[in-house]
Amino acid sequence: MLAFNINAQQPALSWKETGTLKTLPAKDIKSSTWSIGGETLDRNYTDYHSYKKYLGPLGARRIRLQGGWSKCEKIKGQYNFAWLDSVVKDAASQSVSPWIELSYGNPIYEGGGEARLAGALPTSTEALTAWDAWVRAMINRYKKEVTEWEIWNEPDLAGAAKITGDQYADFYIRTAEIIKGIQPDAKLMAFGLAGVQRIEFAEPLFKKLKEQGKLKLVDIFTYHGYSPVPEKSYPGIEKLRQMVWGYAPHVVFMQGENGAPSTPKAVTIGAMRDYDWSELTQAKWNLRRMLGDHGRGIATNLFTISDIHYEPGDHMVGVNTKGLLKTNPDKTIERPKLSYKAAQHVFTLFDSDLKIDSSVHIASNEKSQSYFGYAHKKNRTSLVTIWQAGDRPADNYEAKKTNVTVEGGSFKNPVFVDLISGTVYEFPKGSWKKEGNKIVFNEVPIPDYPVVIADKSILRLK
Repeated sequence: MLAFNINAQQPALSWKETGTLKTLPAKDIKSSTWSIGGETLDRNYTDYHSYKKYLGPLGARRIRLQGGWSKCEKIKGQYNFAWLDSVVKDAASQSVSPWIELSYGNPIYEGGGEARLAGALPTSTEALTAWDAWVRAMINRYKKEVTEWEIWNEPDLAGAAKITGDQYADFYIRTAEIIKGIQPDAKLMAFGLAGVQRIEFAEPLFKKLKEQGKLKLVDIFTYHGYSPVPEKSYPGIEKLRQMVWGYAPHVVFMQGENGAPSTPKAVTIGAMRDYDWSELTQAKWNLRRMLGDHGRGIATNLFTISDIHYEPGDHMVGVNTKGLLKTNPDKTIERPKLSYKAAQHVFTLFDSDLKIDSSVHIASNEKSQSYFGYAHKKNRTSLVTIWQAGDRPADNYEAKKTNVTVEGGSFKNPVFVDLISGTVYEFPKGSWKKEGNKIVFNEVPIPDYPVVIADKSILRLK
């Protein structure tokens, strides 16, 4: 077996290097489905103006923002949008399109809920009237720059508020109708569901929409669903999709927030904090989540660009180290992590020119592998992603020598690509051969994160 060198962050291969992946800023990528998280600016847990110089070069074409009712309206009836104006304007100037989640509550109103994760929805007549007014102000202000609106974040998350599915359904419909009344072409995102198993929480919305003839009020279903082994999320996601499509087949599914920590469990807070992580295993996990989604036709919002400094009074306190950028205690940026580099490679390579190709069939002699086939829409040559998917990513892992058979693909000059380092390797002479409409690659080292077999013509190389 071939060991992967965790110091050099690339395979310890004797194969000849033939180049390194070139990464592009968002402005040079025509289009893609990738999004990066820019959450918690509404509570000042990150600093956009510290990380903005890393945003465009990352290559994601969209960014998720939280609108922050409580931050916008500190005095009843008076709005301060200056903080959000600067973010929306700057992101757009870097060709990164903002999509905005509308939340959380506002405690200046009795029954207004809390400005925190797992807080209550606004419930009083006064608070709901104020919510409606803020939503109208948001849509009117940003409708030229923002076309996608998400309504709340993780309403199913257990907490003192204990929002029910019926309560969320009524709240969603109320808010969605306001948005559509002002911006008819807006794309509406429902839920930001914390747990993909929570079908009983999600179904009341679709029942009510069907009863009222309003199923078109949902365009996109967003969900999170963290799992230490990312591939274990998909059975629950499929059950969720089948429930939703039983009511509304037009609804598109999107991974609205997912990413791994980068530090041991004694350091990080947030999802998956019960395990020890490193910057290497974070990069591996993120690649598996992104390309597991992408291969299934699911758009992904990678959580998140900067480490998040949660403060007392919220759902948790401490630093959530899921950022692609390592922060200093004052929330300024110390440096990019390995996961930033890995994400750049994915965001550049898997753009709108690379399409899932269902005519490509892949098989290997190893169990517990994930793989997907793609075709470049311009030259129709092929690309395959493959990785070991049985366990949580490890710091020390011996890549499995695997015989990979690709049926229906088109390879004129196949190369092997490591998505963490970006290094591109030539296959050794005699290590692959054509057998009819099949190509067999022998003894390919497959690690516990995605690597690529691609026709070299697809790649942008330095």
